[in-house]
Amino acid sequence: MIVAANFKTNKTRKETVEYLKELEKIDFGNVKVAVFPPQSALIEDELIGAQNAYPTMSGAYTGEIGLEQLNEFNIKRILIGHSERRHILGESQEFIAKKFDFFKNNNFEIFYCIGEPLEIRKKGIEAVVEYLKGQLIGIDLEYEKLIVAYEPVWAIGTGVSAKLEQIQETHKEIRKFIKRPILYGGSVKLSNIEDILKIENVDGVLVGSASLDVEVFKEMIKKAKEI
Repeated sequence: MIVAANFKTNKTRKETVEYLKELEKIDFGNVKVAVFPPQSALIEDELIGAQNAYPTMSGAYTGEIGLEQLNEFNIKRILIGHSERRHILGESQEFIAKKFDFFKNNNFEIFYCIGEPLEIRKKGIEAVVEYLKGQLIGIDLEYEKLIVAYEPVWAIGTGVSAKLEQIQETHKEIRKFIKRPILYGGSVKLSNIEDILKIENVDGVLVGSASLDVEVFKEMIKKAKEI
């Protein structure tokens, strides 16, 4: 079971250090835990991953960080393909695949995000599956350090999680072409994490706003341990 926290543009480095100290107080058991803080809060810790980086060692890419900066903190985990980078920041599938290949070739553990907007969901599961497959073009689905996170765009940051039946149906379809771990993300909360984790083909969760409270996140890890 995997429980990951995406802080997005929240928390300072000091706050992240304190957060990790709190996490150290509990036994994760068989739960794999990952934390993705903002770039300015990156620190050297086995739980830490980068929310983003440019596919380069270094260079003239103002506002970005590259492998050189990640190496300073011994970071070998990255989040790629998140809907906010696709839809807000305009990352194309071609660029996302280029980024995937770069970090794959540098032996990173890659949390790769896919998810459909509401207008696609309304068309039914077949349309959803075709849309998700489009987000996998150029991605090595056999990569041993790949973890896929299914996050319906309409459920991210809205407080509205997909219905359990929708999660079950979609993960079942994704499993047909992905054998690596599949996480669910999209308004995961303490009140619904247990039910979500009990769904077949759900191997964990990627938690957004609910993870900002370390006490809540600790309880989520405890619930995952019990399943």
